Amino acid sequence: MTDDGRLTAAEAAVLAYEGRTWSGPGAKERAIREGLGMTPVRYYQLLNALMDDPRALEHAPGTVNRLRRIRAAQRARR
Repeated sequence: MTDDGRLTAAEAAVLAYEGRTWSGPGAKERAIREGLGMTPVRYYQLLNALMDDPRALEHAPGTVNRLRRIRAAQRARR
């Protein structure tokens, strides 16, 4: 989080990547490493934290709500 309560550039970039579609297996992970300079593990850790962050919901409501629905469906199947 920045001092003014907005998403950091890295947080906003993670949400933007998650909103994209990817061409095939491995393309997203390769783009995460090359474009964001982080490991896929770190990317998904940050993404999971953002799913519960009200700033992320305000920034990308469609993406965050889609991810929350997917998470809820996965939990319901357990």
